[in-house]
Amino acid sequence: MIQGDNLEALKSLLPFYAGQVKCIYIDPPYNTGSAFEHYDDNLEHSKWLAMMWPRLELLRELLSEDGSIWVSIDDREGHYLKVIMDEVFGRKNYVTTVVWRTSDSSNNNVTQFSLDHNDTHIYGKKPGWRPNFLDNPEKRKHFKNPDNDPRGPWFDGNNMQNPGLRPNLQYNVTAPNGTIIKHPPNGWRWSWETVQAKMATGEIRFSEDNKRIIRRTYMNDMPGLPPSSLWTDLKETSHNRAAKYELKSIFPEQPVTSLFTTPKPEGFISKVLAVATNPGDLVLDSFLGSGTTAAVAQKMGRRYIGIEMGDHAVTHCVPRLQKVVDGEQGGISKAQNWQGGGGFRFFRLGSSVFDETGQIQPDIHFATLAAHIWFSEIGAPWTPPWAAPDDATPFLGAHTFGGEAGAGRALGVALLYNGILGDKSINGGNVLNRKTLKVIREAAGGYDGPLVVYGERTVLSEASLADETITFKQTPYDVRARR
Repeated sequence: MIQGDNLEALKSLLPFYAGQVKCIYIDPPYNTGSAFEHYDDNLEHSKWLAMMWPRLELLRELLSEDGSIWVSIDDREGHYLKVIMDEVFGRKNYVTTVVWRTSDSSNNNVTQFSLDHNDTHIYGKKPGWRPNFLDNPEKRKHFKNPDNDPRGPWFDGNNMQNPGLRPNLQYNVTAPNGTIIKHPPNGWRWSWETVQAKMATGEIRFSEDNKRIIRRTYMNDMPGLPPSSLWTDLKETSHNRAAKYELKSIFPEQPVTSLFTTPKPEGFISKVLAVATNPGDLVLDSFLGSGTTAAVAQKMGRRYIGIEMGDHAVTHCVPRLQKVVDGEQGGISKAQNWQGGGGFRFFRLGSSVFDETGQIQPDIHFATLAAHIWFSEIGAPWTPPWAAPDDATPFLGAHTFGGEAGAGRALGVALLYNGILGDKSINGGNVLNRKTLKVIREAAGGYDGPLVVYGERTVLSEASLADETITFKQTPYDVRARR
């Protein structure tokens, strides 16, 4: 849980979590012109789009290769949001737009239409993103097992027709009594050899009158049903009014007017996470609001990062998460058999790496700057090669690049910064010389390939750097900041 501006927070997360988030769900301010207590939701249209664009670009970098992003919006900005998401994520990565019924009753005070739904645009990081297929007990009631079939519940049907036209599977079948059973218009689903094999197992058989072929479909063979783009079952995904009740039960001492106007219910978020993630996956919500995404992720066994800027990060989100850890029983708790447990960490966004003059802030920790530099050079999150902070060395690690452009190319990265070599002075040990280079080489173990070294300055000549295959970069001037 991070309190701070989400643009700066997303930048700070990149060196640690780029490419690792399985599902991003955000519910940004809808730019409705309403005066919301917790948000300035009255931005000019173009400013709203300008606010969203850089955040979406950062979110894309955080998304894993098999991940997806879900963005809830209403009709006021939804179509414009779709256009910029096409640009940022690629039109080929657009999956669908889920229409969610947000209201359990229509608004009779409007003069045109009662707006009873929200849209949620879904994009994958890559084309072909696949959701989880979910089981729906209500749609499985026709599965029975009256003959105690060892393969479990089943139902008989005539689902033998091929969904597409297959002339090679347009063959007639002769029943045991000699009756000719004509093929379906598109052809059978399988070849005759496969049908015979399935008859041997009992999956396919002739009807008693020998006029049809019957297939037994087993529940165990069905991985689930593809999710629909229309979410209207209020018992499953709930609605805005229920979300307010959920918040009121968590904060009974607060008047309803001080709570969020349109919070998302836990039922809706739980379906998003069920479709898009598995237990242990990492979820990110950079417009955390009342904390619903984090609360649901905790109850469903997902890891999560939530970002909120306002005071309600402290007054609402943190207390809510603490109650969840303690076993709070609202929302989806009973459905998930949630009894409490786990925990979370709360951070306030610190100062940026650079001050207003472009200098590195003097209180930036070595590991923070190291992660930033590693990401700028390698483009991937940094994992320290040492077990404990006290074991830190200037050598940050070596990376072998993949892909066609840089396949097999290796690069080592080192940082000389603020006493990493044990020098007591603030800037001591920040100079690349023969002594500090020896320390770097020793820390690198067997790696002797190309090396990028960041430091205050170098006393090695250009020829020496070339001989050592070293590229020297000066801090802070060669440290690239995310703008």
